[in-house]
Amino acid sequence: MAKSHTHAQWSSRTAFVLAATGSAVGLGNIWKFPYMVGDSGGAVFVLVYLVCIALIGLPILVSEWLLGRRGQSNPINTMQTLSRKEKKSPDWVLVGIAGVLGSFLILSFYSVVGGWSLNYTWSTLSGDLGRSSGVSVGDYFTTLLGQPGTLLLWHTLFMLLTFGIVAGGVKGGLEPPPSG
Repeated sequence: MAKSHTHAQWSSRTAFVLAATGSAVGLGNIWKFPYMVGDSGGAVFVLVYLVCIALIGLPILVSEWLLGRRGQSNPINTMQTLSRKEKKSPDWVLVGIAGVLGSFLILSFYSVVGGWSLNYTWSTLSGDLGRSSGVSVGDYFTTLLGQPGTLLLWHTLFMLLTFGIVAGGVKGGLEPPPSG
């Protein structure tokens, strides 16, 4: 008998791998990585970085996949269910709580950077930053940081977009709608 799922499922392995890759790469690797490579020794830095990803990042990623697949719930409930099922300490729920808290802290940083990115995208598309020099773009950023109302507007827009995508779930938010 086929197992029935009460939660959203990915339409394909490719969709899952793309979403997991996007999550794992994150803004830090796109935003700060080129600077770190240039400032920290070039190819040697990249080699050390890849070794760290292989030794630390991949095991953590696989562990999260396995826990998610086995628990079929949010991190807190998954750790609670699995610790009970395996007759382990109920304190394992603290790992789930730490995961949710960590996600909240990451979102609090990424949402600010996301607001900046939306502002820069808008300013570029509207022509305000079209042919700007590096110095004038730096000045633009400094000016932006001095405008709390503008920052709040772009942060709020980013959060609304994020909420809309998450509220749409896997099928209606993260994956494109089915064609046809």
